[in-house]
Amino acid sequence: MIAGLLFATAEASDRHDTLAATLPVGGVTLVEFQARLLIAAGASQIVIVVSRLSPELLGAINRLGRRGVAVDAVRTPAEAIAKLHPLARVIWLADGLVTTSGVVEAMRDRDHDTLLVTGEGGELERIGPGVLWAGVATLDPQRIAEVAKLPNDYDFTSSLLRVTAQRGAEQVALPDAAVRDGHGVQRDSRALAVKGRAALVAALGARSNWVDRFLIAPLARIALPPLVARGVPALMLMAGGVVAAVGGLAGLLLGWSVTGLVAVIAALALFALADVLAWLRDERALIAAGKWLMPGSAALATILFAQHAALDAGTAAALLLALGTVVAGGLAERAASTVQRRLWWAVPPAYPLILLPAAIAGQPVIGLGLGAAYAVATLAHAIERLRAKASG
Repeated sequence: MIAGLLFATAEASDRHDTLAATLPVGGVTLVEFQARLLIAAGASQIVIVVSRLSPELLGAINRLGRRGVAVDAVRTPAEAIAKLHPLARVIWLADGLVTTSGVVEAMRDRDHDTLLVTGEGGELERIGPGVLWAGVATLDPQRIAEVAKLPNDYDFTSSLLRVTAQRGAEQVALPDAAVRDGHGVQRDSRALAVKGRAALVAALGARSNWVDRFLIAPLARIALPPLVARGVPALMLMAGGVVAAVGGLAGLLLGWSVTGLVAVIAALALFALADVLAWLRDERALIAAGKWLMPGSAALATILFAQHAALDAGTAAALLLALGTVVAGGLAERAASTVQRRLWWAVPPAYPLILLPAAIAGQPVIGLGLGAAYAVATLAHAIERLRAKASG
């Protein structure tokens, strides 16, 4: 099993009597942001080392407890080792650290003690000549047990880092891309907000499909910072997406193919942005709604687009292609949910993006044919990966 170790002991540098772990990151506290990264990586237990239980920290712990994982607040190494499962692999995130899911998941896959390191960083702790700890470690609970045997006045964080390093932990260099995506330890609220916005954008860019990575992520770099800074709720983005989707589908029904597809594509972008904010703020109802709204909007847009094309051409070929696209695309999504998704595989927003150039060029049947072929190719490859997984 995987357990997460977090610290909420350092004070914010620019806010009196405020813990750095309770500073806001995109509408939630930093400790909640860290815990959600750990939970997404498979952690079933979170242990938070505290110096004092402020009202903000208590609220964060209570909200995390509703996520279905065990959350324990401790003060000493002895209390921490008593709570941790002896066979757990512990992922430790530094107090004040903002990072991305990609960094956490890469460290999760380490089966022995590992320290993420870098050569520079003002808030980071030095563990050797020219080597600084980059704020993430994977370790055996035994390291914490060793710290528990030290005198009580030893600093928990520094002692654990020293013990882990002295036990020969592997050192892995922090990727440059992670720094660009906001990775770093920061206890100033304004600087933390900047890093948090970068990490949110990176959450989209790290997704394993080309639409989010190459189209939605650049849009998010522009849109998310002001949205987060103004506290715009995910519900507002979701509602805006619904309005745009209804308008686009109505346009397609009336035969306004280009305008309708543009509106549907805009709706899908709003759904993707809302999904990121909803994940961050633990709005599970919105996340569940988005899982239906995005493929539903894309499927209806494809069928309505084909219906009008079939009427114009006087043949059912366009409608048959659209139905084939929807069926194959839906099956491909189900298959892709159980295997590692390939970057090139189709996702619901891809189909309106394929249809739009065809609508502009006045060749709707060609666009529908390309969409159907893309869905079938994705389904076929997903099935082969499922077969390989079952036989391997």
